[in-house]
Amino acid sequence: MSDAAGLVTLIGRLVFAYYFGVVAGIGHLKKDPMMRGYARQAGFPVPAVAGWVAGLWLIVGAASVGLGIWPDLGSLMIGAFVIPAAMFFHRFWTYEDDAQKASQRQLFYRNLVILGASLVFLGTFVTLGSELRFAITGPLFHV
Repeated sequence: MSDAAGLVTLIGRLVFAYYFGVVAGIGHLKKDPMMRGYARQAGFPVPAVAGWVAGLWLIVGAASVGLGIWPDLGSLMIGAFVIPAAMFFHRFWTYEDDAQKASQRQLFYRNLVILGASLVFLGTFVTLGSELRFAITGPLFHV
C-alpha cells in the first residue's frame, strides 16, 4: 500500500472512528438512563446494555478501527452493534404516522449502510493484513 493510499485510508478510519467513538459512544455513556429507558420502551430484550455498555462497546470498536489495533475486530464490533439497533429501534414498518415512518426508515437504512461499510472495512483489513499503513497491529482474523 502506498503512502498516499495509506493516508486516505487512515483519514477514512479516523472519520469512522470519530463518529462511533465520540458522537455515538460518548453519547451512550452520557445518556445512560435515557438509552436504557428507550431500549425498554422499544422492547429490546436486554435494556441494561443500551447505555454505558453499548457506549463502551462503540468506543472500543472505534478505537480499534481508528488506531489500527485489530481493526478487523473493531469493524465487526460496530457492524454487530447496528444490526440490533436497526431491528429494534428503527422499525419503520410499525409506524402509522408518515413523518415518523420516514424518519425511522432513514435511520434504519443508515444502519444498513453502516453495516455495509463495516463489512467493507473488515474485508479490506483482512485482505491487506500487515500491509495496512498507519496501524499498530495487523488484523486478528486471517481468512
